[in-house]
Amino acid sequence: MKRLKNVIVLAIVLFGFNQMNAQNPDAKITNTMVVEASADDVWAELRKLDNIDELSSQVAKVAYTGPKGTGGSRVCTSPDGKGKFKENILAFDDTARTYTYAVVEGVPAMGMVSNFKVVDLGYKKSMIVWTSTYEKFMKNPQMNEEELNGFLDMASKEMIGNVAKMASK
Repeated sequence: MKRLKNVIVLAIVLFGFNQMNAQNPDAKITNTMVVEASADDVWAELRKLDNIDELSSQVAKVAYTGPKGTGGSRVCTSPDGKGKFKENILAFDDTARTYTYAVVEGVPAMGMVSNFKVVDLGYKKSMIVWTSTYEKFMKNPQMNEEELNGFLDMASKEMIGNVAKMASK
């Protein structure tokens, strides 16, 4: 019985450390989802980088240029064809199952940086963590800061959910 308690305490401590390392305390928005699929299966879907149009209803077309990973760039076009935003991949790590990208054009925020991370929870379970932060909101007639944060929250939840579905097949 004492050994079982030690194993449970160890599992809680390790899981807690995984949670702390996975999240950015300075992020304006953080969304997580536990997935009934291995971290490798989830990462295999998330690491594609050029299929956001399959993950988000807000993106109709993706034009990816450069290397698949750090240094790559993607321009995403909205379904109505009027909106575009450009993202640069800042960091990409297959071992840590994470990538970081900056939105450099098309959003009303300066210094926007987002990150995807897949955390291995064991037993064919994983957790997707998405964080986003920005330095400054830029006032504009299309949306206010609350609407931007709402959009980011909704869009990230949709993408995470779709990655989870694809990985669980």
